[in-house]
Parts: sequence; C-alpha cells; structure tokens
Amino acid sequence: MRTRTRLIRTGLAALLAIGGLATSQAATAQAAADNPYERGPAPSVSSIEAARGSYAVSQTTVSSLSVSGFGGGTIYYPSSTADGTFGAIAISPGYTAYQSSIAWLGPRLASQGFVVFTIDTNTTLDQPDSRGRQLLSALDYLTQTSSVRSRIDTSRLGVMGHSMGGGGTLEAAKSRPSLQAAIPLTGWNLDKTWPEVRTPTLVVGADGDTIAPVATHSEPFYTSLPSSLDKAYLELRGATHFTPNSSNTTIAKYSISWLKRFIDDDTRYEQFLCPLPAASLAIAEYRGNCPHTS
Repeated sequence: MRTRTRLIRTGLAALLAIGGLATSQAATAQAAADNPYERGPAPSVSSIEAARGSYAVSQTTVSSLSVSGFGGGTIYYPSSTADGTFGAIAISPGYTAYQSSIAWLGPRLASQGFVVFTIDTNTTLDQPDSRGRQLLSALDYLTQTSSVRSRIDTSRLGVMGHSMGGGGTLEAAKSRPSLQAAIPLTGWNLDKTWPEVRTPTLVVGADGDTIAPVATHSEPFYTSLPSSLDKAYLELRGATHFTPNSSNTTIAKYSISWLKRFIDDDTRYEQFLCPLPAASLAIAEYRGNCPHTS
C-alpha cells in the first residue's frame, strides 16, 4: 500500500514538474513573441554600469577611401550571431575632433548588443547640418554595404554625437523620422528649436559646459521637442563640454537604457528611466515624460 501511494505521489510530482516546465517554456516563448528584439540577460544596475556587457565584441575599420558621404570610421559589433540581428547606432565626433574622441562608446555599447559605427567626418570643421547628413550616410553604408550588414535589423537604427555631432544628431533625427533613438551629447547647434523631431530623444548636457552652455543649448533643445514625444534631459553634475570624450558611467548607463528601450523596444530597461532618476553626485538634473509610450 505504501509503495502504491509513493508511486502515485511520484507520478503527481512528475506531472506537476512537467506542467511547471511547460508553463515556464510557454512564458518564455510568449515573452519572445511579445518582443523578439530583446538581447542579452535581464539587466541590473551593475550590468548597465559595467565597462562591458555580455557580448564579446569584434571590430573592423572602414577607410574613408571606400565610402562616400562621410569620412570612414570603425564598426564595433557583437562577435556571435546566435541571437540574430541587432539594432545599430552611428556616432559623430565634435568640432575639430576625430572618431578617437568618442571611440570609448563603440565597444561599451556593442557589448550590450548593438552594432556601433563611430565615424570620422568629411572635415573636422563640418557644421551640425553636414554632420547630420553624414550620420545618415554612415547608417546607409552600415545597413546596405558594410561587411556586417547581415547582422543588422534595418528598422532599428539610432544616432548619437558629441558637440557639433550632437547638433548633427538632432539634424539627422529631424531628417529621418524613422530613426528609433537619438542622443545628443553636450550638443551644439545654432538652431534651438526642434518641434519636427519624431524620434525618442535623450538630451545630455553638462552643468559646467562653457562652450555649449545648457541654458542656450541642451535645455532649449529638450524644451522645444514635442511634448507628446518620449524625451528626457540629463544634466551631468561636475561635468564640462568634453566629459563625453572620456569613459563615463553616467552617460553609458542612461545611453544604454535609452537605446535598449527605444531601438530594441526592450521594456526591461524602463526601470532605469522611470520613475525619473533623482539628482545625485553624478546628476545635476533629470527631466522627462514617464511612463514612456513608444
């Protein structure tokens, strides 16, 4: 009798385990179906602040002689293709600068599951409007001609840039509404109003910026964006115009979260953006609309 009871219990336990496994597999499958673009493990504060994400990164150099519309650059990308395609971002340097000034963003973002193209511009003196066109040319090269084009989902693209490259980021977003994310870093542009932008935009300013002071650049850029747009304003504390030229955890963590949330539609990263981050030793101010709707 005891043996029979034990067998019945064992059978029930096995059925429950199978049922639990099936439920877990169904939940995983449903999550994948709800968002097929989630890449990498579940995020945490430590994972978005880390110097590297979960993906090993490879890189390839693109000569200026092999492209038109911009000055060449370096492509950083996840080495493995096991997770399918990735979103892609083109990043422009600022006035008088080269891609080396924003190179740290390449492997840092790529290791989180993006293809990243840090570019040189046609000349170091190019203005924001030109840099915006060059960012779009770089994305077109990346998705149509580059050696990694098969790794990229062409519907999931974004732009970033520093200083005049930040101004160019806004120009690119204005010109191509299909972009999924834009991040101007201590941006500079004579145009202060951007009501035409339809791309979710994170504006990053620096409280000690004397070249593109936030009062005349980043703040009016942010304020002029449509109120219906998913947008945010991050003002770095104790920072200067050139802070984005060096590895910076605050820039990285919120850029990763913004790009994941809007290029990959990965709502697992919403927790780092909403509720709005509070002022801290690293953040002088953060504004935005929450919850996000895109």
